[in-house]
Amino acid sequence: MPTLVIILILVISVVTDLCNRNILNIVTLPAILGALIYHFIFLGLEGFLFSGQGFLVGLGLLFIPFILGVIGAGDVKLLVAIGAWKGAIFVFYTGIYAAIIGGLIALFILLKRRELSFIIKKVLFTAVFFQSAKGSLLVQDDMKEAISIPFAVPIALGALYSFLMESTL
Repeated sequence: MPTLVIILILVISVVTDLCNRNILNIVTLPAILGALIYHFIFLGLEGFLFSGQGFLVGLGLLFIPFILGVIGAGDVKLLVAIGAWKGAIFVFYTGIYAAIIGGLIALFILLKRRELSFIIKKVLFTAVFFQSAKGSLLVQDDMKEAISIPFAVPIALGALYSFLMESTL
């Protein structure tokens, strides 16, 4: 059952994120609560702790990117829901795979828009002078628009890969 619930949550979230750039609370919040209740009913306190650990790992993986404004709250809640259903190890790997896939998508977009060299210069400037590039480089004037990726897609692909790896073990 947890696998079917996650697939349903991911399909809905990918569609809404691609269409509206929004992951719905009406999907993620009941999924999180449902996972905690489901695991408590069927496995007792041990199940609740399993679900709670997945919740916390999912939250921990995306907390800093959320605070930095790199991703939205819906992305965090989606990963938390996956963690609550499948546990800490599964969500950890899903988060790692999602980050790699998201990075590859961003790299592809930067290459396609021919903006990779600008981003590399900006990162090097920030690293060398240990300060923000804001105000030093005109980011908005040099770039057509900020790169934005609907992160539900990399999360879904990361979960799919985690499912595949789980079934081969």
